[in-house]
Amino acid sequence: MFEPDAAPVPPAVPQTSAVAPRSPWWRFALLVAVLAAAAGSLLLWSPTELLSGGLADRMPGYWFGPLFALVYAVGTLAFVPRPALNAAAGLLLGIQQGVLLAVLGTTLGAALAFVLGRGLGREALRPHLRGKVLGALDRRFTEQGFRSVLVLRLLPGMPFQAANYGAAFSGVRFLPFVLATAIGVVPTTAVYVTAAASAGRPGSAAFLLSAGVIALLVLGSVVGLWRTARTRRRATAG
Repeated sequence: MFEPDAAPVPPAVPQTSAVAPRSPWWRFALLVAVLAAAAGSLLLWSPTELLSGGLADRMPGYWFGPLFALVYAVGTLAFVPRPALNAAAGLLLGIQQGVLLAVLGTTLGAALAFVLGRGLGREALRPHLRGKVLGALDRRFTEQGFRSVLVLRLLPGMPFQAANYGAAFSGVRFLPFVLATAIGVVPTTAVYVTAAASAGRPGSAAFLLSAGVIALLVLGSVVGLWRTARTRRRATAG
């Protein structure tokens, strides 16, 4: 007797990973959720109130400086305006210590935002930086990172977090970003801290000078926004 032919063996199916790689948009959604949670936390606490007195009353002297900078940094992540945080530093600490800790807190907050943006959002948004203008900006930040970030920090009216995440989504490296931030925020930080620290002496030279510089910064921001809007209208009309 002949045995029946064996059934044909189907070709082997290549094994695939049980867990498919997640889309980068999942990480971007996590970034949005983290920032939304940071902003929503302001319903439960106020960084400016904590910096203005509560922190100094509760913490020992050797812990005060680092905790002040940390609270300041978290405040920037929660989108608290830096002028308000700088005013709290000036009112509580005076000019010298206030400027020092405000610059430290600003730099730390920028570094945290950069790490979050680079780790959670850059991969999702990077493919969209292909337009003529966006591509040119990305190349500039990649090739001249320190200089580009420094210019952003010195520009009056430039939104702090927009600059942080814009740099994080570009090709600028971390160290030049942090160094340019630490240097570039000193002028505006010193102006707002000095104005708050000398607010009790409105006739003093420090207050008058800082108030005048703030007025110039506001005027520069308004002019910059007006010029940007006019350029866009001309481009649209053309």
